[in-house]
Amino acid sequence: MQEHLSLGEEKVVLRDTNKCLKWRYMVAILGSMGMAIIYGLKVNISVAIVAMVNHTALDLLSEAEEGHAANKTAPDEVGPFIWTSKQQGAILSAYFLGYFITQIPGGRMAEVYSAKYVFFVATLLNTLGALLTPVSSFLDYRMLMVLRGIQGLGGGFTFPAMNVLIASWSPPNERSTISSIAYSGTSLGTVISILTSGVLASTLGWQSVFYIQGSLSLVWCVLWILFVTDSPNAHRFADDVEKDFIERSKPGRKEENASAPPVPWKSIFTSVPFLALTFAHFCNNFGWYMLLIELPLFMRSGLGVSMSVNTIISCVPFFANWMFSVSYSKVLDWARGKGYISTTVARKISVCISSLIPATSLLIICWSGQHTAVIVTLTILAVMFYGSMFSGVFSNHSDLAPNFAGTLMAFTNMLATVPGFLVPFLVGILTEGKSGLAPWHIVFYVTAVILVVEAVVYTIFGKGELQPWNNSA
Repeated sequence: MQEHLSLGEEKVVLRDTNKCLKWRYMVAILGSMGMAIIYGLKVNISVAIVAMVNHTALDLLSEAEEGHAANKTAPDEVGPFIWTSKQQGAILSAYFLGYFITQIPGGRMAEVYSAKYVFFVATLLNTLGALLTPVSSFLDYRMLMVLRGIQGLGGGFTFPAMNVLIASWSPPNERSTISSIAYSGTSLGTVISILTSGVLASTLGWQSVFYIQGSLSLVWCVLWILFVTDSPNAHRFADDVEKDFIERSKPGRKEENASAPPVPWKSIFTSVPFLALTFAHFCNNFGWYMLLIELPLFMRSGLGVSMSVNTIISCVPFFANWMFSVSYSKVLDWARGKGYISTTVARKISVCISSLIPATSLLIICWSGQHTAVIVTLTILAVMFYGSMFSGVFSNHSDLAPNFAGTLMAFTNMLATVPGFLVPFLVGILTEGKSGLAPWHIVFYVTAVILVVEAVVYTIFGKGELQPWNNSA
């Protein structure tokens, strides 16, 4: 198979392997599985904790503190732990502290040493953390908090390390597809974990959630060590034609075995395309957290929908997101490969789809009153079209500077973690002590405006071309 590529002013014809098995896609699939494991082990405790906590004892304790006589008529909801809501919140949020602080160190270690092993350590930390969760839970909830923080430290390595691998393994005209395959594992892992954690906790007990999911993750660790390398040239199974195709297609990458160049911090922080990407990533995550965390809460508290509808909200959008992201990226790369659109246009289209369609959905939700079916449909559509973000903000770092793909991703993803704290805080301020739909509508209007501003700023200032500081000495 031949492909025409323009590298600067030179137009070259590259020949790809004719084999059905292309190892760059196997690396992406294994990366997707790794991302699924990371996200699955992050969210499983959110489901399992319902079975871990002794709700009956907490209710009795609350009644005693309020001076009411204990009136126990409901059946026991008995887990082994009497953790208050505040303690449960501390356990769940401990992950994000570790996740925040290891972004930039993880990105740089992946560039200087080995993205393969940085990602491996990240997944292994989360796997061992899952296996040790039952033991640490029985010791003390603070021990579980520490363990969750360690899992977060590993989680912080994942996106920067994966971005370095994508920059190394993906030809430019396939970068959207490979990025989407790898990163969409986050959506698939989340929904699989939510579904299986509930089943395991109710049938085999809450401890089985961590033992079974953690043990299965160890199988992936073996596959990752055997079949993934930092670069195509080091891969023992990829044929020479595929290796040559990948390496010759990539402009601006450092030579094999050459030391990692120093990070040109001043050039990075004065680069308008990178600043536009940073802004877009922040706004993108603001809307993402709003859809994933607060919209289901709105469905429960604002509309009072049933548990079955909330299950749909928790699962179906992730499947839709995964399917759309992979199919969309393939079409996008086809259009780029044919020369119909440039990389810059491809990134701008992707950002606009992942911002303007969700923004429109939120506005229509505000105008839909209490029509639950309409709101559920719009939620699924909004999360589905968010799948283009993997071909937009998540692919753009490697376009700008493949030599610093890990560092760039680390910085933007670190700032993009802030909405994870900011969104619940904003929702709390706007909705606390207020009833009805109006407070929620204010939240959705604010989010829609942020997403529209993201699209405008990135459309004006975003770029998809290699930046001169990529090869800074």
